[in-house]
Amino acid sequence: MKKTILTWLLSGFALFANEKPNILFIMSDDHTTQAIGAYGSRLASLNPTPTIDTIAKEGILMENAFCTNAICTPSRASIMTGQYSGVNGVTTLSGSIEHERQYLGLEMKKAGYDTAVIGKWHLKARPSAFDYYKVLPGQGKYFDPTFYEGSGGDREGTEVQMSGHSSDCIADSALEWFKTKRDKDKPFFLKFHFKAPHDFFESAPRYDSYLADVTIPEPASLWDKKNHGSIATRGVNDELLDQIGSSVGGRNKFREMGKDLAKRFPDEFDPSGITDPTEYKKACYQFYLKKYLRCVKGVDDNLKRVIDYLKAEGLYNNTIIIYTGDQGFFLGEHDYQDKRWAYEEALRMPFIVRYPKSIKAGSRSDAIIENVDYAPTMLAFAGLGTPEYMQGKSFKSILESGVEPTTWKKAAYYHYWLHLAHHWNPAHIAIRTKQHKLILFYGAAEHKKGAVVTTPPAWELYDLKNDPKEMNNIYDNPESASVIVDLKEQFKALRTEYKEDDARFQVNKVIDEYWDYNDATRQKAEAISAKVASGEISLAKKKKVKKKKTKKKS
Repeated sequence: MKKTILTWLLSGFALFANEKPNILFIMSDDHTTQAIGAYGSRLASLNPTPTIDTIAKEGILMENAFCTNAICTPSRASIMTGQYSGVNGVTTLSGSIEHERQYLGLEMKKAGYDTAVIGKWHLKARPSAFDYYKVLPGQGKYFDPTFYEGSGGDREGTEVQMSGHSSDCIADSALEWFKTKRDKDKPFFLKFHFKAPHDFFESAPRYDSYLADVTIPEPASLWDKKNHGSIATRGVNDELLDQIGSSVGGRNKFREMGKDLAKRFPDEFDPSGITDPTEYKKACYQFYLKKYLRCVKGVDDNLKRVIDYLKAEGLYNNTIIIYTGDQGFFLGEHDYQDKRWAYEEALRMPFIVRYPKSIKAGSRSDAIIENVDYAPTMLAFAGLGTPEYMQGKSFKSILESGVEPTTWKKAAYYHYWLHLAHHWNPAHIAIRTKQHKLILFYGAAEHKKGAVVTTPPAWELYDLKNDPKEMNNIYDNPESASVIVDLKEQFKALRTEYKEDDARFQVNKVIDEYWDYNDATRQKAEAISAKVASGEISLAKKKKVKKKKTKKKS
C-alpha cells in the first residue's frame, strides 16, 4: 500500500515537472513599436496599449526584433516555416503556404499540443495543419467579416458570417474556442491574429471620441529629411521625391495618405479647402494617426478580454504569452506611410514575451532576433528541437537568462522583393547590425524573363548608435570605407547562407552589377534617375483597359 502511494506521488511530481506550457502567439497586422507604450516612442504618453505594456512589464521586451521582409504574407510565411523568403518561396503578397509546409502547426501537433489559428492568416491555403482554424479570407473586412472555419485537416473550411467589428469578432472567436472547442486534456497553442491596425484603419464606433481633442506629436523627419536617403529614393537633386515612397500628404503625386483617407472617409475628413501645403500635411497626419491609434486601442482592449479569461481560468501563469506585429509601420517618419522599407520603423517588429515560470519580469534585451527565429523558439518551449529544414534559431535561452550567447547572430538580413508595387518603394536588400545598417536599392523587379532596372540603384549606410533616426546617409563618407568593406563581407556571407544569391533569381544579376558601386555604375544610376525625372522611364501604373466582348456572327 505504501509503495503504491509513493509510486503515485512520484508519477504525479514527474507529470508536473514535465507539464508543457500553453502558448498564446498574438500578432496584430502593422502594429509598429512606435504605437506601443512600452517601447517609449513619441506616442507613449498617449497610453495607447496599457494591456500590452503590462505584458512587457511582467515579461521581457526585445528591442532588436526584425522582419526579413516588411509586408504581410512574406513575414507570416517566415514565421510559419522558420525560413527566409529565398527558401520558402514566398517573396511577395501572392505567395502561399500549403498544408505540407505549415511547419509550425505540424510540429506543435507532434509535441502534443491542441493547435488553432484564429483571425488574419493571409497565406492563401487554409491553415489545415492546425486542429482548428477560423480565419479571414485574404485581408478580410473590418466590419461584419466573413471567416473560413475548419477542423481536423479540413482544407476548404465552411464560410461563417459574423456581425460587428473584426477585432471584436476575432476576440469573440478566440474566447469561444477556449470555452467550447479546445481539448482541455492537452496544452494549447493558439495563433491569435488581429486584422487591425492595417489600413484603412476602420475602428469600432465606440472609439470615435478617443484622442479627438488631442494633438498627436509629429516626428521631426515628417518635415525635414536632412541627409536621409540616396539617389535611389530622392534622385540626384531631389527630382524623384514626388515619385518614390507614398507620403503622408502632398509630396508623392502617385499616392498620399490625405487623398486615400478623404476618399475612404468623406464624411469624416475633407481637406479640400486647405490650400496651404503645410497645413494640409498637418491635417492629414493628425487624421491618419488618430484613425490608426483607434484601431490599436481596439486591439488592446480585446486582448484584455482574452487575458482576463486566462486569469479567471487559472491559465495565465502557465501560458507563454507572445505579442508581436507582422512587421513595423511608418507613422509619418521621413514623410512615409505603410511599411516595406528597410528603415527602422518598418524593419523593427514589436516582440514581447511573458512567462513568469522562467522569464524575469521587467527584462529587456538588445539581442538581434528575426521572425525566422520565432518558430524554433516556440518549439523549444514546447520541448522540441529545431528541425533541420528551419533556418531560424531558438532564442529561448536569451528570453530566460537575458544573456546573449557569444555565438549568437550578429546581424539581421532583409530583402524587399517587390518593386514599385502599391506604395512606390524600390526593391532592396539590407543588413542590420547593432551599430550599422547597409542598404542596397537595386531598383528592379524579379521576373523570369530578366530584371529590368527602372529606378536608380544606390547604397545607403547609417550609424545607428549615433544616428538612430537614420537622418544621415554616410555611405559616401571616406571614413566609412572600412566599415563598408566589413559589412559587405558579412552581407555576402548571409546571402549565400540563406540561399538568396541563387542564380535562379534574376535580380541577382542587377545586385551583382551594382555591388561595388564604382564610378561607371554610379553614372549608370544617375542616368536612370535622369530618365525617370524626364519621364523617359515612367513609374506611373498603367491602367488596364477592359476589352469589350464582341458577339460572333452566326
